[in-house]
Amino acid sequence: MKRNKKKGIIGRLIKAVFVFGLLAAIGFVGLYFFYPDVAKLKKQNPGKTSFMEYREQEWKQKGKKIKIQRKWVSLKEISPYLFKAVIIAEDDKFWSHHGFDLDAIQNALEKNVEKGKFKFGGSTISQQLTKNLYLTPDKNPIRKLKEAIITWRIERILSKRRILELYLNVVEWGEGIFGAEVASLRYFGKPAALLTAQEAAKLAVILPNPRKYKLDGSSRYVEKRAQIIYDIMVRRGIVVPEYDEVVEQKENGENPPIIENNPAH
Repeated sequence: MKRNKKKGIIGRLIKAVFVFGLLAAIGFVGLYFFYPDVAKLKKQNPGKTSFMEYREQEWKQKGKKIKIQRKWVSLKEISPYLFKAVIIAEDDKFWSHHGFDLDAIQNALEKNVEKGKFKFGGSTISQQLTKNLYLTPDKNPIRKLKEAIITWRIERILSKRRILELYLNVVEWGEGIFGAEVASLRYFGKPAALLTAQEAAKLAVILPNPRKYKLDGSSRYVEKRAQIIYDIMVRRGIVVPEYDEVVEQKENGENPPIIENNPAH
């Protein structure tokens, strides 16, 4: 009799702890419906992001002396080729979705099931911006739930143009390299405004893992994938190859051939 009573008390205690833990978790995650203050991003550019601080801690633990390199530029100071290439490579439905690409999420989940691994995938540019600004690369359900809540808020409060501008200025583009301007200067020796379509395609390709993929011509994957993105840009009329060649020749100090009816960009 005493044993059954003791079991009952333990059972109720375990249940109470579970319920308390669940409510605490819900309350903690619920804070992200109000925090952080996303609205200030309408006019205020972010400083050092959560992702940058995460990298600094990582470098410190490994004894690496690396400094964050970043320089803010407005969207109009970034080549249209770059943000169009990034959208093609990272989030082709960016202008039409409301923060989440359900088809991409479904495809990612199906691949996870096939491989027998549980990994999240199908992130949009808006979700990646959320991760960079406020979270870390950790892949766990709680972090993804926080990401979903903040992304929903970002999409409701900020314009697509502002989301893209923020993303291109804070995203990691290599070891210690953050933002399009620094990446363009580092890899091509020119400001982001002057990037060609081919250069933009290459920068877009390495975004998923910029510390792994190289832009020195040694990666067949980068070269092949960049060509695919460039070809898509051509098919969509984003790039007119003949005009693009003229621009490159002018930058290199060569005498370009005469092309009639030169299209305007």
